[in-house]
Amino acid sequence: MQNTQTAPTKEELLGGFKMIAALGEAIQELGEVPSGHLYAQVMAHFSLQSYEKAIDILVKAKMVEKDRSHLLRWVGPAKKVQA
Repeated sequence: MQNTQTAPTKEELLGGFKMIAALGEAIQELGEVPSGHLYAQVMAHFSLQSYEKAIDILVKAKMVEKDRSHLLRWVGPAKKVQA
């Protein structure tokens, strides 16, 4: 059986990175948020599978913690305040 998947294009990779960054920024702004509530706000832009993958990436990068009740909490760097 042959693998018919092709490597993602530069544009697809950049788009995926931007979506992950946007989710991270939203969680950072909120401090913490139930995952289901956040998904309800972004579901027009993400499939559930893509959303869960993006959250997993943020958790593995130690930017976000996800507890048993699916509460997402920002644990990455504090947001810089501009003077």
